[in-house]
Amino acid sequence: MRLFVFLLILANLLFFAWTHEYLGVSRDSDAYRVNQQLLADRISVVSNDQPPPEVSRPEKTAKPVERAPAEVCVALGEMPVAAVESIEALLTEKLPAFKVARTAVPGNSSYWVNIPPLKNKREAENKAAELKKFGVKEFFIVQESGPNSLAISLGLFSTQEAAESALDTLRDKGVRSARITERPHKPAVAHVEIRGPEAQAAELNQIIAQAAPESSRGACKPRNASSQ
Repeated sequence: MRLFVFLLILANLLFFAWTHEYLGVSRDSDAYRVNQQLLADRISVVSNDQPPPEVSRPEKTAKPVERAPAEVCVALGEMPVAAVESIEALLTEKLPAFKVARTAVPGNSSYWVNIPPLKNKREAENKAAELKKFGVKEFFIVQESGPNSLAISLGLFSTQEAAESALDTLRDKGVRSARITERPHKPAVAHVEIRGPEAQAAELNQIIAQAAPESSRGACKPRNASSQ
């Protein structure tokens, strides 16, 4: 009887020890892991094998567009070439920010083939007789007073090439005293456009007034059509 009571008490003690894990348990068990956790209620899952959510980044603000400084354009029509060169020199010295674009307009001239004025009427008539012997038929003696009086005209031509061809023909015939004289009717000119900062427009006007006081002003061509 005592042995039975002893065995019963021993069984109860073993059951108590087993239920309270006094007999040792595998450390791989879930219960052991739970018991070993510190402050388990404060643990939160930060990753579940998924990529982290994208964090929106603030968009870069666009840089303000810098505007080009205001520009002024002055157009000058039919200026003598010398006046244009004077304006260019003054701008280079005083207002280098301004740019000059010029369009040349060629002058208009005629070319006179002639024998220079002779000393008197008799010499002019002797020269005319000599020309007839050379087979020259188209000529006349200049009778008007002036620097060309008593010269012998052998032809007036609109181009230098035509005048040179006529002179070669005369020389082939034996005329050696003939020459070509250019007779300008309209000198070469230029149309000008001057562009630069509007802030210096007053200084530009002073330079134009100094170099070309009688110049006429007009409208500039559109930027895309102006010569570069």
